[in-house]
Amino acid sequence: MTFGSSLLSAIPGLRHAFFTREGGISSGIYQSLNGGLGSNDDPAHVVENRRRMAEQMGVTPDRLLNLHQIHSPDAVVATGPWQGAKPRGDALVTRIEGLAIGITAADCGPVLFVDPAARVIGAAHAGWKGALTGVIESTVEAMEKLGADRSGVVAAIGPLIRQHSYEVGGEFVERFLDAAADNARYFIPSDRSGHSMFDLAGFIRMRLENAGVLMIDDVGIDTYSDERFYSYRRSVHRKEPDYGRHVHAIVLERE
Repeated sequence: MTFGSSLLSAIPGLRHAFFTREGGISSGIYQSLNGGLGSNDDPAHVVENRRRMAEQMGVTPDRLLNLHQIHSPDAVVATGPWQGAKPRGDALVTRIEGLAIGITAADCGPVLFVDPAARVIGAAHAGWKGALTGVIESTVEAMEKLGADRSGVVAAIGPLIRQHSYEVGGEFVERFLDAAADNARYFIPSDRSGHSMFDLAGFIRMRLENAGVLMIDDVGIDTYSDERFYSYRRSVHRKEPDYGRHVHAIVLERE
């Protein structure tokens, strides 16, 4: 039902999970642990799936928080359950114990953060756009405002679409090269003329390192080729009408 990071798992007083699609009640293309309230799945199924995820995180459902994600670099500080609509943004940080913060994804890169000494955690939704525009850096900066020290932050990169599955067009490559010529190293030629294969995980790792985060784990899973995971791109290639979303979350356990 979940995958974990060996680095994060070794930290006391912390719980985290990169959830697979197994262990829920959704059916059809959403089989089975769909956590996407924005999907066209039966909302009651999604609510039950999220209840099960909250239980695994050791919190009540109202304390498993996600954002209205917009592929931005914006980080939000969580101090308690949402009152009203979910905030918009792509990263969550908190120092509140018993408050599970998470992101949803189906190919984009989930990154979980913790400063074990300061007891500050973060979760970032790093698709190509968020990663390129600074969501990693925004997360670290928001954690520092809560007392974290970036030199002590541990980060884990979760399941995402890997380079051998991630073909992109020439305009995509140009956007990255316009940002920095060094970004060429994250692309290799595709079998198809005018296309390249993009290393999102490598790009995220570089942004983490450049932000001063040096303790980094990567679970190494490809969401596109591994059927235990939802994949937006796989759903498009199969001409499916929609796709499920994973929740990836982290929580400080109450001392």
